[in-house]
Amino acid sequence: MAALDATWPALRVEVRGGWRLREGGGGGKRVSAASALSADADIALAEAAQRALGQTPLFRLGPEDLALDAALAGRGYRVLDPSLLYAAPIAGLAQKPPPVRLFDIWPPLAIMRDIWAEGGIGPARLAVMARARAPRTGFIARIEDRACGAAFAAIHDRIAMIHAIEIAPRARRKGVAATLMRGAAHWAEAQGAEWFALAVTEANAPARALYAGLGMQIAGRYHYREGSAA
Repeated sequence: MAALDATWPALRVEVRGGWRLREGGGGGKRVSAASALSADADIALAEAAQRALGQTPLFRLGPEDLALDAALAGRGYRVLDPSLLYAAPIAGLAQKPPPVRLFDIWPPLAIMRDIWAEGGIGPARLAVMARARAPRTGFIARIEDRACGAAFAAIHDRIAMIHAIEIAPRARRKGVAATLMRGAAHWAEAQGAEWFALAVTEANAPARALYAGLGMQIAGRYHYREGSAA
């Protein structure tokens, strides 16, 4: 989880009253959710802090947060995006990509931004990538002489996390995603990473099948609870 936070960072983070409070800048749930640092953290404090930022109260919960999960359920918070963390030793995954099939490029090219935009990854999430500390890079995948995929990766504490994997519909089921994953791991291994990891929603069955097929295993899980916007 520390690698997830470091490689996909919030705009601002404040530790207060037993909470880690995140300001997301429109970059999505991962960078906006509050997480508890103590079992007796005051929910009302976190709610007020998030509303002061113009954010709907949102909490990230792991297996260790059972009491908080129940308390939020009692307040009417709904569950969002049950998610899994997948990981694998990088040595077993890394593979140099075939010629002209994959390139690591930073900052991202316009075509990479276009591919991400088609998948709903817009300027606010590109800003998240820009905030991540080096080593970091973007990837552009090609097939049939055309750009067809993009992703972003960064490394924290020898753990490489890959984010924002987007494959154009015309290129799916052609091995592009597997090439991208193995090539990204190859880049990360050269930067000294020892593990390769990512987060994915439980509902994304095709992606989960891909990761399992590459030898990645479930290493953790979390979900969100969201309150009312009012």
